[in-house]
Amino acid sequence: MLSKNNSIVLSKLKYRDHDLIVKCYTQQRGVVTYMLRGVLKSKKGLSKTVYYQALSQLQIEENYKPNQSLHFIKEVKFSYIYKSLHTNIYKGAIVLFLSEILSNVLKEEEKNEDLFHFISAALQYLDNEDQFSNFHLLFLLKLTRYLGFQPESVNTDYAYFNLESGIFETSNHGIYSISGENLKLLKYLLGINFDALESITISGKQRQEFLNLLLYYFELHLGSFKKPKSLQVLNEVFH
Repeated sequence: MLSKNNSIVLSKLKYRDHDLIVKCYTQQRGVVTYMLRGVLKSKKGLSKTVYYQALSQLQIEENYKPNQSLHFIKEVKFSYIYKSLHTNIYKGAIVLFLSEILSNVLKEEEKNEDLFHFISAALQYLDNEDQFSNFHLLFLLKLTRYLGFQPESVNTDYAYFNLESGIFETSNHGIYSISGENLKLLKYLLGINFDALESITISGKQRQEFLNLLLYYFELHLGSFKKPKSLQVLNEVFH
């Protein structure tokens, strides 16, 4: 059945000599995996690979058959053309990191338009901004809402936040509890949108420390979560 589906590219993998397997997060069906046969065989086909860069936003006309694991693309075009996301080295590091995160945590072939629109709008915001060094921190924190483990927003005046339970507490519970500057930053991020990120001034060291806490939070709440290989690159770029 031919249908159109807005999609965000999560990952691509070379298969055999001339094929690509591309995993996308789609507006209509959640995670969908496509087989691109022979796309690496000719110059004409090779030119089409520009569509499948990490986190590209596409409109795909697809041949979708329920109960199959691989689907096929008839036509593709950009639904949004990035101005800087794939050319700015700093934004590129964030793209690499977030595409790995999203590919890791998004597994289901299940429609979630709110999540799709969040990812799409956030990436477009990043594409147009000049101050973005803390973008990935807020993106990950907001992503927890859609994955089902958003930090509770009550009792934010308490002195600790428990990473395991996801709630603010009055007492320290060891390795799961955060306080001090990390707690202050968490509370601030929970109350803002992306357009307020430029008001945050933190050091590279604190950014890395807080990011490690967020990734630990993901590990605690998602059993299959793996720390991204691209984390080191991201930390080097935003040291």
